[in-house]
Amino acid sequence: MKLSTPRWWYARDPAKGRIARILLRPLSAAWTRATARRLERGRPFDPGVPVICVGNLTVGGAGKTPVAREIARRLGAHVLTRGYGGRLGGPLRVEPERHTAADVGDEPLMLARDVPVWVARDRAAGAAAAAQAGAPVVVMDDGHQNPAVAKTLSLVVVDGETRDGEWPFGAEGVVPSGPLREPLDTGLARADAVVLMQPADVTAPDPALLARLAAKPVLVARLVPAGPPPAGPLVAFAGIGKPWKFERTLRAAGGEVVGMRAFPDHHAYGERELRILAADALRANARLITTEKDWMRLPPAWRDRVAPWPVRAVFDDEAALDARLARPVG
Repeated sequence: MKLSTPRWWYARDPAKGRIARILLRPLSAAWTRATARRLERGRPFDPGVPVICVGNLTVGGAGKTPVAREIARRLGAHVLTRGYGGRLGGPLRVEPERHTAADVGDEPLMLARDVPVWVARDRAAGAAAAAQAGAPVVVMDDGHQNPAVAKTLSLVVVDGETRDGEWPFGAEGVVPSGPLREPLDTGLARADAVVLMQPADVTAPDPALLARLAAKPVLVARLVPAGPPPAGPLVAFAGIGKPWKFERTLRAAGGEVVGMRAFPDHHAYGERELRILAADALRANARLITTEKDWMRLPPAWRDRVAPWPVRAVFDDEAALDARLARPVG
């Protein structure tokens, strides 16, 4: 979903954004009904190999794609994704040396640097293509609300950030009156386990959040930078589900952030915007930096001028993760 995420979505206090929440509730009710009907009418396709779905309960910003990449890497699996933002409907295998983000989307292009990736608007056709190509396991990046493919294991990724009045589900409103894709308890009921994406600089999960998720096993993971931020002043920009988290993570890792610009999720950067960003950096005698996903959407001529800052998902208890994964693939 391409949107600028309202900060009030993630405010635990329902008084924040109250008028907007009230006005948007009829649309939320329609969204909830449409999702429920889609799930009820689904006839899941079995591709003949285990399918592990790594999904979201909210519209984004939880760390789902790094989790899918880590699980696929551990299992030697192929990743299946819709390819949001790409023009090619598939099913097709992503070739990083040939395809662009405009072809297949930013996340598939990013993932394909590490693991085999298939893009398909029709998830069943994509799962079948991956299985026919020899995938021992298919990892679906997103799809918890998509009933097209039979899932052997369903994991949902939840953002563990609860500082400064934030709550991963906000006041538990469904889009567009909140960040949830469906009512929280409904989504949790279909999950086998939760991956709680804990902030790297916070030792223990919030007990209140663990209590809200107590109906399901919880695996704690963290987004860990592949390396330290570049030295010196930085002008950051990001078009992701929660762009403010990129700035927060950069600062926590010791980055000297002197400027930050937020864009809608999956934003396609134009020449004018990039020139403005470059001018900001020049005035501050700083370097431009962005997420790995955003860097995939940059025009080739700009990639040498912007530093990507990759992160990866690291699990606190890898043995517990492997035990959970071994059940569907053993």
